[in-house]
Amino acid sequence: MTSYRFTAFEKTGESLFDEDWEFESDDIAKEQGAQKIEELGLTDKTHRLVNNKGKLIVFHV
Repeated sequence: MTSYRFTAFEKTGESLFDEDWEFESDDIAKEQGAQKIEELGLTDKTHRLVNNKGKLIVFHV
C-alpha cells in the first residue's frame, strides 16, 4: 500500500479536509479517490490528491 495525501480547500484558502489515504497504486488511487471525494461532497471544491513522492494524482480547481 502507498500513502496518499488528500486536501480540499475553499476558494478563500480555508482548509476543508486534510487526510492521509492508502491505495495499492496510482491508478487505483485515481479511481477510488474520486469516489471518496464524491462521497465527501467535495467534488466542486478545490482539491488535490498526491502520492508520497509528491506526484499529482487528482487535481480540481
